[in-house]
Formats: sequence, structure tokens, C-alpha cells
Amino acid sequence: MTASSNVRSDGTAAGRDADDAGFRHELLARVRFVDLLVLAAVPAVLGAVFSLPESTRRSLAFAYTDPTVRTAFTAHYVHLDVDHLAGNVAGYGVLAGVGYALAVLAGYRRFFMAALATFLAAFPVILSALNLAVPRNAIGFGFSGINMALAGLLPLLLGVYARERFFPEASLRALPAAFFLLVGWMALLALPVSEGSLDGPGLAGLATAIAGLLLGLLYASSAGIRIRQALRDTVRVAVSNTGYGDLFAVGVALAVGYPTVGFPGDPTGTGSVVNLYVHLLGFCLAFIGPFALLAGGAFEE
Repeated sequence: MTASSNVRSDGTAAGRDADDAGFRHELLARVRFVDLLVLAAVPAVLGAVFSLPESTRRSLAFAYTDPTVRTAFTAHYVHLDVDHLAGNVAGYGVLAGVGYALAVLAGYRRFFMAALATFLAAFPVILSALNLAVPRNAIGFGFSGINMALAGLLPLLLGVYARERFFPEASLRALPAAFFLLVGWMALLALPVSEGSLDGPGLAGLATAIAGLLLGLLYASSAGIRIRQALRDTVRVAVSNTGYGDLFAVGVALAVGYPTVGFPGDPTGTGSVVNLYVHLLGFCLAFIGPFALLAGGAFEE
């Protein structure tokens, strides 16, 4: 009996090793060198801007009381201290790396690269302009709004990856359910319920989280998804598909976990405040626009 068990164990291990090798081989075969150069250019640009004198960097930040088109764009590539820069570069590396891997293995490379180009070229001005809706005497800077745009794209990439790899009959039209759930989660993170705050404003985060949960569940149900069965199937394919399932699990963990970085319970820091508004804008715009294109059948490869 022990010998038989060992044989089965060895066979399972060999099968997992083969699956993992196949995953790595396919990923390397689909990756394009020019894409890696584009991805690597972003931290290079952020580092180059950081090497400028502080006075120059401050002149490139977005002043809400004196906005210009130039600073609306440049501000998102400006950092005033190394910790802020390192955090955003690390966040970009994880989000862009996982997102790109999901996209190329799902056959949606063009979709990802087009979205990334839009985030880098157009979103800085758009986010800065929308920021003017909240007047303040301050300056805005940092790459975190673009990082949150990549986080907003991640549920879409997980959706196309799951459909192409695990659930070919799945409909992408159910993806807004994930959007509602994540927005509710962000609201709970940004507006946590604390002792002594059980009034209207103190319960805003919890109320929004519950609304997001209910909307997500209702949307999923209206799309014909059986929630419990879908969860069981998702766990099963993630566990049974070495490499491909691992990447999917990492993507899900990142989609749920990264909002804890973008929406801290206490947004104040030393001489600065985390711009929760621009983070939410980045996430929402990056989901809504690309989802409309996916639902319309664009970028099918």
C-alpha cells in the first residue's frame, strides 16, 4: 500500500512538473521583447524624473490653484521622496507584470498594450482635470493614479484569462459584478467603521460596501451565474492547473489586496495626503472604458 501510494505521489509530482514546464514555455514563447522594453521604460522614466533637482520636480507638479495642461500630464511622473517613488515603482512592477502575463496567455496582448498606452498618455491629463472638481490649495503628484488604473484593468484581464483557459462558455458581460464588489471593498477600506463613529458619516464606508456586495451578487445572478458553483469551480481549476492556475490565483489575490495600498484607512502622511479621489477615478475609468470595448467584441484575437 505504501509503495502504491508513493507511485501515485511520484506520478502526480511528475505531472505537476510537466504542467509547470509547459506553462513557463508558453509564457516565454508569447512574450515579446519590444513589450518588455515598453514595460521597463516606465520605471526608467520615473527614475529619470526623480533625478531632477527638487525645485524642477516641484515645478512639474500639478498646482490646483494654477493648473496647466503641461503639469496636468507631468505631475503623474513626479515624486518628491524616494519612498514614494519606490512604492509606486514596486506597485507598477507587480500590476503590469501580472497583467501582462494574464493578457498574453489569454490572447489579449493588444488589449493590454493599448490600455497601458492610454493610461500612460491620456489618463494623467484626464485624472488631473477631474481632480479640479475638488478645490484645494495644494499640489498633486505621483504615479499612484496610473497604478490604480492598472488595478482597474486587472479584473478584466482575469475575466478573459479565465474564459480562454478554464471556462470557454463564460460571458464577459458578468464582469461588472466584480467591479461592484471591489468598489464596495475600497469604500470599506477608505472609510472604516471605528468605535464612536456610528453615525451617518461613520457608516458611509460600511453602507457602500454592503451596497457593492448586493449589487455584485444581483448582477452576477442576473447574468446567470450560480455563485457557489462558480466559486467551487474557480478554486478547483486554480488548484488543478499548475502554473496557469497559480497565475490566476496571484491575479485574484492582487485584485483584492492592492486596494489596501491605494485606499489606506488613514490617508494622511508626513506633509502629504493620499488622494483617494484620484485613485477611485483611475480604477473606475480603467474598468468602464475597456469593459465597453470587450463587451462590444473589440480586441478579439
